[in-house]
Amino acid sequence: MTATRTASVTPSERAELVAAVIDGLSTRTLNGFAEESRQDGESLKDAFDRYEIDYAWHVLGCDRTRDAALAALERQLQRPVSAEQQACLSDILQSAAAAQPSDLLMSFDNDLSEQLAGLLAPWFEGQALPASTAP
Repeated sequence: MTATRTASVTPSERAELVAAVIDGLSTRTLNGFAEESRQDGESLKDAFDRYEIDYAWHVLGCDRTRDAALAALERQLQRPVSAEQQACLSDILQSAAAAQPSDLLMSFDNDLSEQLAGLLAPWFEGQALPASTAP
């Protein structure tokens, strides 16, 4: 049986977790999204509304994303997430948000919450970080 870790992370582990989140994001530039909208024959406003698009820094930093990630993490762990683990998740999301260029967009309708759960659940259970995040 693997011991459950606390949410305390070393600076190196934190950097790896943030990098893994950022590497898995599906983002587009504002100009790229506008061009896609034009090619689809719809206004930028209609496209924004239909895809629930916002700036990546906002999507990552908002309560909606954090709550969805917490729910996904609890499903994967099959138990409630501790306050310390919630703080860790919030820190990872805020750090990823702060690293986003101001013109990158992303959708709320993506698998970010499941990606975060897949990344953090094994780590919270005391396992090593996924190999893909190793330097």
